[in-house]
Amino acid sequence: MNYLQSLFLEPSVTQSIAALTCVIAVGLFLAEKLKIKNFSLGVTWILFFGILVSHFGVRLEPTVASFAKDFGLILFVYSIGLQVGPSFFSSFGKGGLKLNMFALAIVLLSAITTFIIHLVTGEDLSTMVGVMSGAVTNTPSLGAAEQAYSDTYGSVNANIASGYAVAYPLGVLGIIFSMLFIRWIFQIKPQEENERVQTQMHQDRSETVLRDILVTNPQLNGITIQTLHHMCNIKMVVSRIIHANGHEQVPTAQSTFNNGDTLRILTDKAHEETLQLIGKAVEAPLIEVDNSAELVSRRIVVTKPQWNGKYLKNLNINEKYHVTITRIYRAGVQLLATSDIALQMGDRMVIVGTADEVKQVADLFGNEMKRLDAPNLIPIFLGIVLGVIFGLMPIKLPGMAVPFKLGLAGGTLIVAILIGRYGPYHHLVTFATTSANRMIREIGLCLFLASVGLGAGESFVPAIQSGGYWWILYGVIITLIPLLIIGFIARKWGKLDYFTLMGLIAGSTTDPPALSYASSVSDDNDLASVSYATVYPLTMFLRVMVAQIMILLLL
Repeated sequence: MNYLQSLFLEPSVTQSIAALTCVIAVGLFLAEKLKIKNFSLGVTWILFFGILVSHFGVRLEPTVASFAKDFGLILFVYSIGLQVGPSFFSSFGKGGLKLNMFALAIVLLSAITTFIIHLVTGEDLSTMVGVMSGAVTNTPSLGAAEQAYSDTYGSVNANIASGYAVAYPLGVLGIIFSMLFIRWIFQIKPQEENERVQTQMHQDRSETVLRDILVTNPQLNGITIQTLHHMCNIKMVVSRIIHANGHEQVPTAQSTFNNGDTLRILTDKAHEETLQLIGKAVEAPLIEVDNSAELVSRRIVVTKPQWNGKYLKNLNINEKYHVTITRIYRAGVQLLATSDIALQMGDRMVIVGTADEVKQVADLFGNEMKRLDAPNLIPIFLGIVLGVIFGLMPIKLPGMAVPFKLGLAGGTLIVAILIGRYGPYHHLVTFATTSANRMIREIGLCLFLASVGLGAGESFVPAIQSGGYWWILYGVIITLIPLLIIGFIARKWGKLDYFTLMGLIAGSTTDPPALSYASSVSDDNDLASVSYATVYPLTMFLRVMVAQIMILLLL
C-alpha cells in the first residue's frame, strides 16, 4: 500500500500523471452518470473532483501542473480555431460585429460591477480583480493582474489568486446557470429552436439558386459564356446549355448560345433579378439531375494535397475535361464555384459532365475518403508555436506602465483562425476530420480542467473559512448580472438564436466548460462554437487589459 500512497500523494512526474488521469477518468464518469432530467454539468465534473481530491492532499508537481494546464488549454482553443477558421470572417460579416459589441458590453459591465462592489464593501480592489477573473473564468486576466501588481508594487498579493480560486467554481456554474435561466425566461425548447435555426440556415444557404433561363434577349444572340459573364457582372455558373433542338451541352468559357436556347444558371438569390436581362425563367426541377443519357452530376471530394490552395481559374477544368463545377461544399457551407475560389482538402464539388469525363476529374482530385483519415500534424504544431509567440508578445498602450499580453490561449486561437482561413491559400493542409478535431479538443479540455481543479483545491476551503465566503457572493454577482442583462437584451432585441447566444455567453467569459455545455445542447450545428470563436479574441484582449487597468487604478 505504501507504493500507492507514494504514487498519489508524493508530487513527482509519475504521481502527477496518475493524479491527472484519475481525476479525468472519475470526472468523465460522473459527467456520464450524474444527470438530472438529461441535464449534466458534463466535463466540468473534472474540475470539481480535482478540487475535492486536492483539498484532501493530492498535489501536482508544479512544472507538470503548469504544463498540463497551459498545453491543455492551447489544444482546446487551437482545435476550435481550426474548425471555425474557414467560416470565421464570413460569420463576422453576417453579424459578428453585433456579437462583439455584446461581448464588449459584458466585459465592461463585469468591470463596472466589480468596481461598485469594491466601493460599497471596501474590499481591496486587487482582491476583487482576482474574484472577477475567477467569476468570468479567465485565467490570463489573473496572470495579468498578478504580473501588473508585482511589477507596480514589487510584491506578491496572494489574495488575487485566492479570490480567483474561490470564485472560479461557482463562476463556471453561474455561466451555465445564466444560459439555463435565459432558456427558462424565454421558454426556449432546444429541439424546436434547432429546427427553426436549421430552417433559417437552409434558407440562407438557398441564397444560391438554380434557374433554367430561356434566352429571349436578341442582344445576346450568338455570344459566348465568357462574354455573358462580363455583361452580367455577377457571380454565376452556367452548368448547361439546352439548345432549342433539345441537345444538351456542358459549356466552356468559349461556348456560344442563341435565342431559344435554355441556360441552367447558378447564382446568388440577390442577383436573381439580373437573370431577367437574359430571358425568362422556365419551369424545371431545381436539382442537379439530368434525364439525358449523356450527362450526369456527381459529388467528388478533393483528397489530393497538391490541389490544396489552387484557384479554379488556374485549373481550366471546364476546357480540359468539358465538365462544369457548379457548387463546392466546405465546412457545411455551400459556395458558388466561381473562378476566384481556392480549393481546400475535404472540399466536396458538384460536377456536371459525361460519365467518363466526370470519372477522369474524380481521379484527378482523388475522391478517396480514406485519404482524409490521415492526420495533418504540421499545421497543428506550427500553429501552436506561432500562437505561443504571438500570445506572449508584449503590447504597449499609451498610459499603461505595464504592457499586456493576449496570453497563450488568445494568441493560439487567433493564429489557428488565421491558419484555418488562409493556410490553404499557401498550400498548408489544415483539414481534419470531425472526430480527429473533437478528440484533440476534448483531450485538451480535460487536461486543463483537471489541472485547474487540482491547483485550486488547496486554498479553496481555507479562503472560505477566513472570510472568503463573501468573495463567493461577489463572484456570483459579477458572473450573473452582466450575463443576464446583456443576454436578455441580445435575445429580445438583438434577436439572437439560443445557440449563438450560448456561444456569446461562453466566449465573453472565455469559459471552455460553458462552451462544452453549449456544444452538447447544439449537437446538430456549430453555431455556439462559431459565436464563441467570433467574440473570444476581442474578449481575451479586453479581459487582460481591463484586469491590468484596474490594478493600476490602485496607484
